[in-house]
Amino acid sequence: MTGLSASLRLLTSALAMSLGPAPAWAQSAPAPAPNPVSGPAQGPVLSLELNAAQPSDKGCRLTFVISNALGADLSKAAFEIALFDGAGVVDRLTVLDFKDLPAGKTKVTRFDLAGADCGKLSRVLINSATECGGVEPAACMRALKTSTRTSIAFGV
Repeated sequence: MTGLSASLRLLTSALAMSLGPAPAWAQSAPAPAPNPVSGPAQGPVLSLELNAAQPSDKGCRLTFVISNALGADLSKAAFEIALFDGAGVVDRLTVLDFKDLPAGKTKVTRFDLAGADCGKLSRVLINSATECGGVEPAACMRALKTSTRTSIAFGV
């Protein structure tokens, strides 16, 4: 019986050692799912998505989706953008005025850029916030989160 007892103890010990403590990654809580308006627990966010770039009778029509999760109404939101051609050369600088944007609001806005060729745009860069009525323009830029659904690079 002692041989059986010793074997059981050895088997139990081996099983306990093989199970051991669970790795740290198995014990951590899952990351919260990103919220499209406010993002993953990172504080106030102003989300700006380049949703589409389509040829128009005037040139190129850029469609944006903008969401205000800053916690403050914006009486005016305007950004200076730079458009880059396929060679990476700046084609133009222009200001896009998204007008007012209440806190918690998402809206779609289109801009027709006269003479621009969507097929030749390689990048749209947010150069600066020219106006962010309700908060400092610098705070607006810090809270800006960009994304794109196009083949055009878009960001700050």
